[in-house]
Amino acid sequence: MFDYHMHTSFSADCEVLPEEMVRASIQKGLTEICFTDHVDYDYPDKNFIFDFNQQAYKESITHLQDRFGNEIRVKRGVEIGVQPHLLDTYKKLIQDEEFDFVICSLHTVEKKDLHFGAIFENRTIDEAFDAYFQELLRCIRKFGAYSVLGHVDLIKRYAKKASSHDFHDCLKELFAEIIPRGKGIEINTSGVRYGLPTAMPSIDILKLYKSSGGEILTIGSDAHKPLEVGFDIRKNLQLASDIGFRFVATYDKGDPQFHSIEQLLR
Repeated sequence: MFDYHMHTSFSADCEVLPEEMVRASIQKGLTEICFTDHVDYDYPDKNFIFDFNQQAYKESITHLQDRFGNEIRVKRGVEIGVQPHLLDTYKKLIQDEEFDFVICSLHTVEKKDLHFGAIFENRTIDEAFDAYFQELLRCIRKFGAYSVLGHVDLIKRYAKKASSHDFHDCLKELFAEIIPRGKGIEINTSGVRYGLPTAMPSIDILKLYKSSGGEILTIGSDAHKPLEVGFDIRKNLQLASDIGFRFVATYDKGDPQFHSIEQLLR
């Protein structure tokens, strides 16, 4: 079983040492994990500097690979927070570092953060959702240095009420961009932990991705604490299988490796 989205003390919003996350992963029976610590340049809340020493990160993961290699596979990934004016900067980071796996996420819209709700000020819920999906689409049309899109409908986590629209038309355009390029999406199981009825994306979006021809799917808990590691992984793999997905992906040096969901669930 795999968990391909987790954070450590290299992320500004986490205080847990990488080794603690590895030990929790082994205890929960995971066979492969990928650290995806945050790089979120120009984040609007200056109390959080989402950047870190890449050499120290690499050395830490290499040490864990050597120490725990007989018990679990540990990969080096990153979660980037894209903004339209930063795409070239991220391209250089990904080219220079050669991560195993890259999650492309949108944590801000029009340089306003989602976390504290700035995106919702002076606009309706529907307008905020539209701005979010349109900015993600604009970024993806100009950027391809990633493996999967992270928590595609993240804005739902911060909205005080649901939008009256499903934005499937915009999502269809998004999937039409990423699928031919061999990019995927993740199932981020943390949605339920944050009060949503499902993981992110919601079931309708997963079905839309599948019907659009999407096949590349990863799964991760978005854990920031050892107790969160592996959260609802099996449950959401079963959901993916019920929708019609046959495989879940892991990554090695940027290349996807496909694993039968049916076999993982046995």
